[in-house]
Amino acid sequence: GVVEACLLHLLRRRAAGFLRTDKVAALFTKVGKTCPAAADVCKKVQELQQQVESRKSQPGGQEPLKRQGSTTSRTAVLSPQAIRHIWVRTALIEKVLDKVVQYIVDNCSKYYEKDALLADPVCGPILASLLVGPCALEYTKLKTADHYWTDPSADELVQRHRIQGVHGRQDSPSKRPALGIRKRHSSGSTSEDPFAALAREYVESLHQNSRTHLLYGKNNVLVQPKDDLEAIPGYLSLHQSADNLTLKWTPNQLMNGTLGDSE
Repeated sequence: GVVEACLLHLLRRRAAGFLRTDKVAALFTKVGKTCPAAADVCKKVQELQQQVESRKSQPGGQEPLKRQGSTTSRTAVLSPQAIRHIWVRTALIEKVLDKVVQYIVDNCSKYYEKDALLADPVCGPILASLLVGPCALEYTKLKTADHYWTDPSADELVQRHRIQGVHGRQDSPSKRPALGIRKRHSSGSTSEDPFAALAREYVESLHQNSRTHLLYGKNNVLVQPKDDLEAIPGYLSLHQSADNLTLKWTPNQLMNGTLGDSE
């Protein structure tokens, strides 16, 4: 969507077509007459659109028997969001979006007004350069609408590994300590304290989730609980929910699972 907004900024009317409602499609079609990469995108998009129309026309929404090869074979079922941005999305998946945008920047006078973003001598090349990275990726699974919650960060994956490892083997020297709080009964046996589950849930809540958004986090923030006690280092985090802001501080000992006999 952002790339489309950049492509449509001060696009000349004759470049978009007088009667074309889909200006991005008109732009790619016109650029495709002289740019091979854009021509390939036009061909791929036409194949995808034919698959979508064929799927709609079949009873029960069954997939068409004839499926295209390469990238198009795994995108026979497209979401409304994907169909809406099908041109930029296809160019991205085919890893030619940066080449198409660079071609448009190099020939911007044909398609854009002089004050357009892509006609700017600095912003235009920067946009094309920024797209090189995304075009180098292999999009085997595209982001979903809730990817902020379904795709955890590396830190969260490590934390989950530590939390779930409380029942795993502890003989591996390379394994980081898990968060485990145990209570010793009079019989001498050990069993997991019900508080351990709450502690794990609390540590998980320090990360971004579907209910709160992590705004800031900093480790080794010193807190002095009492005047006669020395300051304790811990993890300070600021979270935003729908209704309020929450400030949390957790001792490093609890985060690292080394609470021991401390109060």
